[in-house]
Order: sequence, then structure tokens, then C-alpha cells
Amino acid sequence: MPAPVSYNPPSKPVTVIQDTLTYLALGDSYTIGQSVPIDQAFPNQLANQLQGFKVNAPTIIARTGWTTDQLIEAIDKSDVKSNTYDVVTLLIGVNDQYGGLSQENYRVKFEQVLNTAIKFAGGIREHVFVLSIPDYGVTPFAHGNDAVIGPEIDQFNDINREISSNAKVNYVEITGISKLAAHDLSLLADDGLHPSGKMYGMWVDKLKVDVGAVFAKK
Repeated sequence: MPAPVSYNPPSKPVTVIQDTLTYLALGDSYTIGQSVPIDQAFPNQLANQLQGFKVNAPTIIARTGWTTDQLIEAIDKSDVKSNTYDVVTLLIGVNDQYGGLSQENYRVKFEQVLNTAIKFAGGIREHVFVLSIPDYGVTPFAHGNDAVIGPEIDQFNDINREISSNAKVNYVEITGISKLAAHDLSLLADDGLHPSGKMYGMWVDKLKVDVGAVFAKK
């Protein structure tokens, strides 16, 4: 089993001026909050907890099992593709790894969907927040295969981190938090795979500080 990963939540809240923000969340099962109540999904927790701001109900383009290619296709077919949003989050890639799709394909398609996310943000790169892919290898669903799954997830995250850095968008590392489930099953939903509301809350502890810091400068 992997060694425990420490988690230190941010200690100082960000003070910002009251405003109303629109929010688009792009992704897969981790974005819709598979196996937890909808209010516990991280986009809804973020919208409810962003201190000093009112956030409209998130617009979500995500579905369990989606690969990066499928997310791109869904965006192209959506009725919001010409809209812009104040905040855009992107978390995609676990199903590319799980389905055995090539890292080369992921590199091309992740860059494509990230550029689309930037367009959704009206071209304002600092309003886009990419989340790293969680490591499901530590969950009961993986049946002890973390020695294989973990390194592959890391490789996919190396790709999305590099592309995010080059694009000058925000990158929120939550993979370390996901590994805590190896020693704390309360961080998992009843399906033994997806995060519980508690884990999503830990992601939001990081996200809301990063998002708040960006908009506090406005």
C-alpha cells in the first residue's frame, strides 16, 4: 500500500468583494459527483463555499465514463458552446487511462479541450482551473493494482500539468488528496471508487482559495 499523504487545509480565508459569478464545470464522473448527492459534487460545493461571492448554479458538461474525446464531442453538441463564464473548471482523463487509450491521443485532445475551456472563459486564462486526475488505484475498486494504476495516472497528469502550464491557466493538484483514501474509507462513496462528499470538500478547500485569490484581484 502507498504511504499516507499528509493533508493540510488552507488556514486563512480569502476576503473578496461581493459579486455574482457564472461557472462552467467540464469533466466526467468526478465532476458530476457519481454516487454522492448532487449538492456534494465539487462544483456545487465550490459554488456554495466561495467566500465573498454569489455563484450561480454551475453549468455542468460531464458524464460518467467520458473520455477526453467524448467530452469534446459533447461540448460540440451542447447548446452553451457559444456562452462565456467567469469560472471554468476542467477535470478529464481518468477514462482515457482506464480504457487504455494512448497518452499521445490524450496530449492532443487535452490541449484541444483546454483551449475550448479558455474560450468559454472569454479568453481569460486565469479564470480556468484544471484539476489533476485522482488516483483510483488506492480504492477497493482497483483490487490492489495501484502499482500499475498509480504510475499511469501520474503520466497522464504530467501531460495535463505541462499543457496547463504552457497555457498559463491555473492547475490544482488534488491527486495527493485522493491517495488518502488508501487509509480512510470515509473519503470514498459507497461504490468503493468515487470520492465521497468529504473528499470533494477537501478538493474545494484548495479550489476556493485559488478561485477566490484570482477574483480578489479584480
